[in-house]
Amino acid sequence: MSDLLYEVKDKVATITLNRPDKLNAFTRDMIDAWAKALTAAQQDDSVNVVVVTGTGRAFCSGGDVGRMREGEPSALDGKNSLWEGVHRVPKTLETVDKPVIAMVNGLAVGAGMGMCVMCDMRVAAESARFSTGYVRVGLVPGDGDTYFLPRLVGAAKALELLWTADFIEAPEAHRLGIVQRVVPDAQLKDATYALARQIADGPQIPIRMIKRLVYQSLRLDLRTHLDLVSSHMSIVRQTADHAEGVAAFKEKRPPKFQGR
Repeated sequence: MSDLLYEVKDKVATITLNRPDKLNAFTRDMIDAWAKALTAAQQDDSVNVVVVTGTGRAFCSGGDVGRMREGEPSALDGKNSLWEGVHRVPKTLETVDKPVIAMVNGLAVGAGMGMCVMCDMRVAAESARFSTGYVRVGLVPGDGDTYFLPRLVGAAKALELLWTADFIEAPEAHRLGIVQRVVPDAQLKDATYALARQIADGPQIPIRMIKRLVYQSLRLDLRTHLDLVSSHMSIVRQTADHAEGVAAFKEKRPPKFQGR
């Protein structure tokens, strides 16, 4: 569909929110396409990394506020609409073990900021701005901000950002750990895809296992986590990429990983 674009090139899949006249505010159809694109990337052996971005001057301004209060659903229908709609994106992301990078080209507000922080990493343009937004329209965060944001900035700072909905600029977002890299606007695309290709060209089995281990560690005790680590390590030791990495180290040359 034209409101959400999906393409694969050089082992990197790109999901682009393409509704610039509405600051990429998403619709139900866009959410459906977004979740399907993530599933397609996970199942596609030619894809090693996913990049999510927007067109125009916004990454995403969240849900379409202009459509709110039009035929307002019952409480139960509203809950089910979130669970079966917007929540499909974070629930699908949880099943994706390939790296997902948000390329934040501009405004990330409300659910748009939520969709940003649920990615694994964020590279932002210097002009990017962030706001949780919800309290400005009398709502609670609807897509997982209260889950993802405290894990990035801590509970107290997350509460401040959620309670005030103040805008923060890209350098402050970097200082807080919301974004990992800030680059000049003109360099955003090149910098993001250079990072994506670096990861995409790496040894994919350990890269995906590392992602699983990091997220699983947030839910597990140390002994259980270390038990998983020992299992994963015994598997990656048997891979061709490990053999190539050791050989390259001994021969003092760059490794040539299989990349998948």
